[in-house]
Amino acid sequence: MARKLEGKIALVTGATSGIGLATAKRFAAEGAHVYITGRRQAELDAAVAAIDNATGVRVDSSELDQLDALYEQIRGEKGRLDVLFANAGGGSMLPLGEITEEHYHDTFDRNVKGTLFTVQKALPLLSKGASVILTGSTAGSEGTAAFSVYSASKAAIRNFARSWILDLKDRGIRVNTISPGATKTPGLVDLAGPDAAQQQGLLDYLASRIPMGRVGDPNEIAAAALFLASDDASFVNGAELFVDGGQAQV
Repeated sequence: MARKLEGKIALVTGATSGIGLATAKRFAAEGAHVYITGRRQAELDAAVAAIDNATGVRVDSSELDQLDALYEQIRGEKGRLDVLFANAGGGSMLPLGEITEEHYHDTFDRNVKGTLFTVQKALPLLSKGASVILTGSTAGSEGTAAFSVYSASKAAIRNFARSWILDLKDRGIRVNTISPGATKTPGLVDLAGPDAAQQQGLLDYLASRIPMGRVGDPNEIAAAALFLASDDASFVNGAELFVDGGQAQV
């Protein structure tokens, strides 16, 4: 059976753990040469070692000069991009009344600024018919206590996809958002702090809110990202694909 991304050049940002790493592995297994980025060199090196046919580049997606260097390297080595998964991002929890300017800038720089310029600076490299995938979140559609800044940043991501498909309609580039629900990743469990019991308590609480009765696995999100990246989704454009066990659907 032919692999779904055979001969494709892909970039997955924020790919040293969790959803990004699982997706980079899946893209490579389906035939793509995958560039991955991360902010910490040791974790980046470990991720590259775990992926067949990958190139790691240390990048903070909110730093525009680092994005420029990344795309210059891809241009020199491969000359194009067929799949871009703008996945890098994150956030932390603070309730209204305690939100600081630093908290706001950290969240919006990582999620909104980083995604915006990751995609914009990739435009000269994107091939006709390329697939761009943005990482949203069920938080962008739901209200969550102490998580308003992160949630607002993910709502912005959702509208990027809606608007960018109009900007790019003459190039045949598809832009879609994948919105995971609660998924067992380091980024999620770290919200509960370093205590293992508290982390498990968070996962159990989140599972209780999901109709399927459990949190997601990064490989399940990767499978959905592969669909959006591949020709199977050739007429899917501007969509938000929830991979959430029904979390945001009830």
